[in-house]
Amino acid sequence: MTPQDWGAVRAIYLEGIATGNATFATSAPEWEEWDRTHLPLCRLVVRSGAVLGWAALSPVSRRQVYRGVAEVSVYVAERARGKGVGTALLSTLVTNSEREGIWTLQAGIFPENEASIQLHKQAGFRIVGVREKLGRDLGRWRDVILMERRSVRAGL
Repeated sequence: MTPQDWGAVRAIYLEGIATGNATFATSAPEWEEWDRTHLPLCRLVVRSGAVLGWAALSPVSRRQVYRGVAEVSVYVAERARGKGVGTALLSTLVTNSEREGIWTLQAGIFPENEASIQLHKQAGFRIVGVREKLGRDLGRWRDVILMERRSVRAGL
């Protein structure tokens, strides 16, 4: 992913927001903010002419002890869902993150987002718990399923 991809990446992010089941976010940031809050490594896009999906990592903490722990974001354009784009993104993200020394990947997923839960399970993530009533969204409490994947290579 490059800064030039941001328009397409942002549009896909907004599609995810519109589903109501991808994120607590209600708007997409400008590039500078997004760039500042995501790790500079492992930023991916899938293209077939246009950008069809993207994946990136956010640090879970700035503390040095957590330097190998990152939160996963995977978004697929509506027109490309169910066509293997998410699988390609997440499997590449896992491989690249291990190469970069990331030993734990985590994802917070709304229970209603069954496709994302299955995608993460297929990539080796496991459910470690449910964070009940973690946040309010449009006047209702939302649970978040916490999933994680521990590397068998990085951080040993």
